Amino acid sequence: MASIIKANQLQDFGGNSILTSDGAGVVTPNASGIKMTPAFEAHITTEQNPSGGTDTKINFDNEIFDTDGAYDTSNKRFTVPSGEDGKYHFYCDACIGGSANSSLAQNYLYIYKNGVKTNMRAHFNTNNDGNGRYYQLTIGTTMALVAGDYIEAYGRADLASGTVEIRIHESRFGGYKLIGV
Repeated sequence: MASIIKANQLQDFGGNSILTSDGAGVVTPNASGIKMTPAFEAHITTEQNPSGGTDTKINFDNEIFDTDGAYDTSNKRFTVPSGEDGKYHFYCDACIGGSANSSLAQNYLYIYKNGVKTNMRAHFNTNNDGNGRYYQLTIGTTMALVAGDYIEAYGRADLASGTVEIRIHESRFGGYKLIGV
């Protein structure tokens, strides 16, 4: 014989709401310890044309979501809020290339922590291709952070000819705090 427990709210011993239900099967976690927040995702709204051969911060200036207001579109960085120390996962996709087919291109995507390039990078070598213009690079990393640490995404393209382009619709940057680790 099975038992059924019906409740619209689960509380801890202090009377704090941990989970609530709307009665239609939608459960909302209320305790910060069971939410993967802070979390954000941002896109770029205008194509970037940085100088070739230079690491350039990608202009992720359009927030898709930002649960804690921790991503700043003016300086294009996520900053860990006070009281939110922990392990975070970050991801970035960027379409980086040139305005013309090039027989020599090195394309890079980096994650920077506190203004310093980390060991996390994506790289695409088009030396033997010669036909491509744009290449999708993807990077993901998990790192321990404390309040005040900040994370940024940078791109770079070393081209033999043409203008460097970081494309709009194929580029995004996001992250979230992990729970249980």
